[in-house]
Amino acid sequence: MKKITLIFTLFIYTMSFGQDSKAKALLDEVSQKAKSYDNISIDFKYVLDNAAENIKQETRGDVVMQGDKYRLNILGATRIYDGKTLYSISPDDEEVTISTENPDDENSITPSKMLSFYEDGYTYKMDIIQDVKGRKIQYVKLTPMDSNSEIKNVLLGIDAQTKHIYNLIEIGKNGTKTTLTVNSFKTNEPISKSLFTFDKNKYKDYYINKLD
Repeated sequence: MKKITLIFTLFIYTMSFGQDSKAKALLDEVSQKAKSYDNISIDFKYVLDNAAENIKQETRGDVVMQGDKYRLNILGATRIYDGKTLYSISPDDEEVTISTENPDDENSITPSKMLSFYEDGYTYKMDIIQDVKGRKIQYVKLTPMDSNSEIKNVLLGIDAQTKHIYNLIEIGKNGTKTTLTVNSFKTNEPISKSLFTFDKNKYKDYYINKLD
């Protein structure tokens, strides 16, 4: 779960200071377009592959974002952030963990980072263009400035027409390849007013783990 969280955070928040003006212009355009929507709903596929360790994991998830609020479902668990408090709900463990989201934590999934594509510590440049089912996907390559980073590089695929994300491919120094692919990207959908509200009455039998 931690690995998926980190990858998804990178997917939604990949900012960098690089020298490629075309790459910067493209990332800025994608970011500004995402910020113009009232809400965003994404269904995605996550694949982790390490041939050397004979590990392959696939899962699907979805997330709805509106302003500083979000609701993320992945691996059977749900994370709800109402703008102040984060509720992590695990049906398998029958446990709800309540914590305060730290906006300065680079490993936390916050809507302020969603689809902004900017994170300090990366250089970037334009990479290849690929045809994927009739769509032109322009890749931007991001490389960590920190030589001690576990990440070798990241390829961010952007639909050249819609300026929406198609996928993100992370290559680790240990040979692990992690791919997150967007199956559907919807905007300004009708959503329930209670979507980002935690209803404690639904979890009366759950253990409540409240963190400081």
